[in-house]
This record gives sequence, structure tokens and C-alpha cells, in this order.
Amino acid sequence: MPKVRCVLSDGKMAGVIPTHEALKLAQDQGMDLVEISPNADPPVCKIMDFGKHQYNESVKRKKTRKQSMVHSRAVKEIKFHANVGEHDYQTKTGHARKFLEKGHKVKLSLQFRGRENAHREIGFEVVKRAITDLEDVSVVDMQPKLVGRNIVSMLGIKSKR
Repeated sequence: MPKVRCVLSDGKMAGVIPTHEALKLAQDQGMDLVEISPNADPPVCKIMDFGKHQYNESVKRKKTRKQSMVHSRAVKEIKFHANVGEHDYQTKTGHARKFLEKGHKVKLSLQFRGRENAHREIGFEVVKRAITDLEDVSVVDMQPKLVGRNIVSMLGIKSKR
């Protein structure tokens, strides 16, 4: 008859007892006999409510997954055009400000269309204006630079120190 080292539900040791006695102890308490360490000699079993144990483990997993999502921040993109209207500009910088306050990085991109390509200095002015308007909540991770038909810049979160 195989024997197991039994741990009671309150954490106290019941000692090395036959398996059927350990199972009877668990059933008398309305709990389950769970094998904790099968490779030990003799195997270690614990009396516990296994359903409750599984539930608590799933809650822990969800909590760690949620915390890891909090720590990973996305890059949000705000797109401008060279001839952006004042109200549109204010709206877009307002969105960028909200993203930065939530802890996201912001990518400012300005795309030139058609003849706008001839006046790239206007595009750089728009992006630099956005950077100066957002400097109270951000730091420049990447200075504005021309990539093809786009001007791209990255803003990071200003540390709270």
C-alpha cells in the first residue's frame, strides 16, 4: 500500500500515512487531496480546496498580465499637412498632449502632397511649432527629419522629477 507525506489544509504536517487515509482525511473536511511533489520519496500531498486554488491562480495571472500591459506603452501617431488649419492644428496638438499625459510616446508626422514638396520649410515650421507647444509635457526623442515625402519626429514623456 503506497504512502504519502500529507500536509493538512492549515499547513501542519500529518506525517507519512497511507494514501487511502489521506484521501479519507480530505473527504472528511470536504476538500481535495492534491499531489504537490510527485518526485519526492514519499510523494508529498496537500489537503486543499483545489477549485479555490485554481481560481486564485487565474486571478494572479490576470493581474500580472494587466500590470504588464500598463508598463508597455504604445506609440501614437499624429499626422499633419503643411497647410493645416489653425483649429485642426489645435485639435491635433490637444490629442498629442492627452497621449503624452497618459504615458504614451507620440510620433509627429507631416506628409507633403503635390506642390507642397517645393516648400518644405513650411512643414518644418509646423512640426517645430508643435514641439514647442508640447514642450511642457514632452521631451524630443528624435528631432524632425525628412524621410521621403514625410517629416518625422518623436516625442517622449517628460519625467515627473
